[in-house]
Amino acid sequence: MIASLSGTLISKSPTEIVLDVHGVGYSVNIPLSTYERLGQLNAPIILLTYLHVREDSLQLFGFSTEEERSLFRLLISVSGIGPKMAQGILSGITAGDLKSHIVRGNIGALTTIPGVGKKLGERLVVELRDKIGKLEIGTALPGPATDEQSRIRSEALLALISLGYSRLLAEKALRAALQESNGKQSTIEELIKSSLRHATK
Repeated sequence: MIASLSGTLISKSPTEIVLDVHGVGYSVNIPLSTYERLGQLNAPIILLTYLHVREDSLQLFGFSTEEERSLFRLLISVSGIGPKMAQGILSGITAGDLKSHIVRGNIGALTTIPGVGKKLGERLVVELRDKIGKLEIGTALPGPATDEQSRIRSEALLALISLGYSRLLAEKALRAALQESNGKQSTIEELIKSSLRHATK
């Protein structure tokens, strides 16, 4: 099992990065919360990782904190949630809010997360409520993202498509999110979260 990677960040998008580790480039899937904490390209970073093994593929997922990775592991233990859906859930809500909603049994709040319906929300509460309290909050990676605002829209669109939405639906949701912002400059995380809400309407 690959537990962590330490190397140079050579490319990044809201859902995936490539990390150079001694000349080997690792493609790593990440949630938005981790993306927002990445530094500049060509900077050294450390990621906690989870290797998802299937018969036909290996998928590597990366996280900036142990809290995120632990939540990811708990999410994929729930029936009906695969690694991509877990990545999407962690991209649509903060780790702290997710834990709070599950512990409190707030199914209504859970169903506002893209991809989570009432039945899945109920399963999250039933199966994870007792386990959530055992998670430890980790330390985030330093360094906020500083991408130019002009690139945020295209990266947001790419992220939506990477999370499984068609290009047509992703563009429609992105337009709705931009109209909702009324010209206010948004971070990539804010824009994608807003788009995800519109995509599920």
